[in-house]
Amino acid sequence: MTFILIIIFFTFGLIIGSFLNVVILRYHTEKSFGGRSACMSCQNKLCWYELIPLLSFFALQGRCRNCQTKISWQYPLVECITGIIFAGIFWKFSAGGGSAFGGQNLFFTDTLAFTVSYAYYVTAFSLLLVIAVYDWKHKIIPDTLAFVFGLLAFLGMFLFLNHNFYPHLPSLGEIMSGVVIALPFALIWFLSKGAWMGLGDAKVALGLGWLLGLASVLSGAVVAFWFGAIIGLLLIWLSPKYSMRSEIPFAPFLALGAFLAFMLELHFFPLNF
Repeated sequence: MTFILIIIFFTFGLIIGSFLNVVILRYHTEKSFGGRSACMSCQNKLCWYELIPLLSFFALQGRCRNCQTKISWQYPLVECITGIIFAGIFWKFSAGGGSAFGGQNLFFTDTLAFTVSYAYYVTAFSLLLVIAVYDWKHKIIPDTLAFVFGLLAFLGMFLFLNHNFYPHLPSLGEIMSGVVIALPFALIWFLSKGAWMGLGDAKVALGLGWLLGLASVLSGAVVAFWFGAIIGLLLIWLSPKYSMRSEIPFAPFLALGAFLAFMLELHFFPLNF
């Protein structure tokens, strides 16, 4: 039964991922997030069977049916990652998800807690995915997206304790978690005058500290730097477009580290904030 539910939530994530692609592509453009989708090259309106998440991309062999222009791999990747987020968070809140909620399967035992917790965390990580992909494409983190993510994370401190649905007043330590993790990123930005890291990374880190807590977000930051270093070196080695002076966005690695820290409950540091 749990496996079937994971597939259902993964499929739901694919559908949401399709919408996230629209947000990423149309954000800061004159286009609205509504209306029919069209090929970015020939502007041909897409039919329903060209819009099936993940499947349409492979059925069309990655090309527009009308003009044969290559379709960006961003589309299936964002859809698949969103599906993983939706399925993974469901799994976390089920009996197989480790110590979250004491190992209870909230989907069956507490519908309200599951609905609130699931909706909150898939929204937070979906927004984080939008930030990550937008940063990778444009090498900038829009202030509006960072603000909405930070506000969502801040409100979550009043609703969740150790990722459990538990409305409460956050402690000073919980509030300071975001500030503590954001300060080093802001300092790197200030000392390098933006050459090593953008201020947007500090803004995202602020929200991550509130979302995950200090111990988890520090662990996620370590994972982010590991992946950032490995991917950066691989890009320099494999692609002539990259060199030691190339600007590589860090938000995607922050997002990956945060998600792994959340899912695997990583605690590399013995902190009790």
